[in-house]
Amino acid sequence: MDNAAWLTTLSLTDFLRDTGKHFTVNQMVAKESVKSRLERPDVGISYTEFTYMLLQAYDFLHLFQSHNCTVQIGGSDQWGNITMGVELVRKVAGGQAYGLTTPLMLKSDGTKFGKSESGAIYLDPRMTSPFAMYQFLLNSDDADVGKLLRFFTFLSHDEIRELDEKTASAPHERAAQRALAHAVTSFVHSESDALAAANAGRALFSEEIDTLDEATLVEAMSDAPSSDVARSEIVAGIDIVDLLVRAALASSRGEARRFVDQGGVYVNNRKIDGEVVSTQHLLHNRYIVVRRGRRQTHLIRVA
Repeated sequence: MDNAAWLTTLSLTDFLRDTGKHFTVNQMVAKESVKSRLERPDVGISYTEFTYMLLQAYDFLHLFQSHNCTVQIGGSDQWGNITMGVELVRKVAGGQAYGLTTPLMLKSDGTKFGKSESGAIYLDPRMTSPFAMYQFLLNSDDADVGKLLRFFTFLSHDEIRELDEKTASAPHERAAQRALAHAVTSFVHSESDALAAANAGRALFSEEIDTLDEATLVEAMSDAPSSDVARSEIVAGIDIVDLLVRAALASSRGEARRFVDQGGVYVNNRKIDGEVVSTQHLLHNRYIVVRRGRRQTHLIRVA
């Protein structure tokens, strides 16, 4: 349910009178979520964030009264907000409500996985495609991957311990990350989706990049810098040296020429040696992937 359906119809004065009166500022400040922020003067807390617990408590009351909802479940960081709701249900409706929290899934840097954080993934393929899910898990930190395998897969303890050893002895192979990505993607979507995502990932960094469908190519390149080039320029042909400078993969023509001569420039993952980039290089008749070295990639869109 969308809580805007009832929160946006509330009068501020009615809300303060009927809900705010049940809680003291002392109670609210004592909540860990508020206390931790107040102890850090460089961070602080806005009035909007401070009153969030009252709105969440009101949500619980509304659902209790309208739908006989008696249990609220959330991450452990929501414990204070949930108990506020339990208390409001008791004070206003004379009812008994309950809260259940689970430990947060934390990354090695202490930040949480979630939609409020960057890089969240969703089960709905319309929001996170199987390819994006696979790549997200494939890029898991070595410090996180063992925990993720234990939480999110049904691999045996022996299999996971073997993967732990591979992470320690040969981290460059990313065996644990590949096992994690395959297991989760196949479980959430399908075995064929997981295999397709793995193949697409390999193609992205090989000469088979031209086998990727347009949607996967665009998604795979979504984080790479990009720029637009007029179709007329591509038809006439653009010198790779000029293209490198325009794509900010080189600071000057001299530097660009040096990169080309050293064999470190690729167009659609094929090494290029002083060639002119033209329509023959177009992927799906509108894209060109230019790469310098192993990691510096730029997507050219032809308009």
